[in-house]
Amino acid sequence: MTRASNAQGGPVAIGKDGLPDWLDPVVRAVETVAPGQLSRFLPPENGTGRQSAVLILFGEGERGPELLLMERASSLRSHAGQPSFPGGALDPEDGDPHADGPLRAALREAEEETGLDPSGVQLFGVLPKLYIPVSGFVVTPVLGWWREPSPVGVVDPNETARVFTVPVADLTDPAHRATAVHPSGHRGPAFLVESALVWGFTAGLIDRLLHYAGWERPWDREKQVPLDWRS
Repeated sequence: MTRASNAQGGPVAIGKDGLPDWLDPVVRAVETVAPGQLSRFLPPENGTGRQSAVLILFGEGERGPELLLMERASSLRSHAGQPSFPGGALDPEDGDPHADGPLRAALREAEEETGLDPSGVQLFGVLPKLYIPVSGFVVTPVLGWWREPSPVGVVDPNETARVFTVPVADLTDPAHRATAVHPSGHRGPAFLVESALVWGFTAGLIDRLLHYAGWERPWDREKQVPLDWRS
């Protein structure tokens, strides 16, 4: 079994057979990266935190490899208006959060938020669980190959403002990279792509994936993008 059959309780597996050659560096990075190499925010040792998952979905577009992103609705209480990977908290029907629960949750949330058909997604890796202190989420990043692309778009405008893909070539372009600076003093990588500012947890994951896959190009880390308190 190399692809997810459905997101609602069906069998979900991870498989690397038949992936495009250009994904090889990502597969190697996923297999070798340590939690501390991805983020300094790791899940609490006491087991607290709300289990969740995101889908890092690689496809192949007109300009080569690309990633699927969405922009959260500006009316949401947390991370409003922020570009992110599809994803969210695990539901009981997703199953064991320490087994295949995150795989099923990542596909379910992606289907609910973007309308993609999970049967066209081949999951090929899982990164170590990370932590988002501001929301208390313990996040499992699940990686997939969009083997059979399906139409995507906004399913619920109350949750999602936009669904879009970003060419990896734009993410690695030094002209599109900057350091986001929050009034709290927090600094982190940012990407200015597709009329969006990608920052925070999502940008951190993209930054580390590009780095450990060997795709990163030198960029000006002194170039800053200021954020406001509402961010």
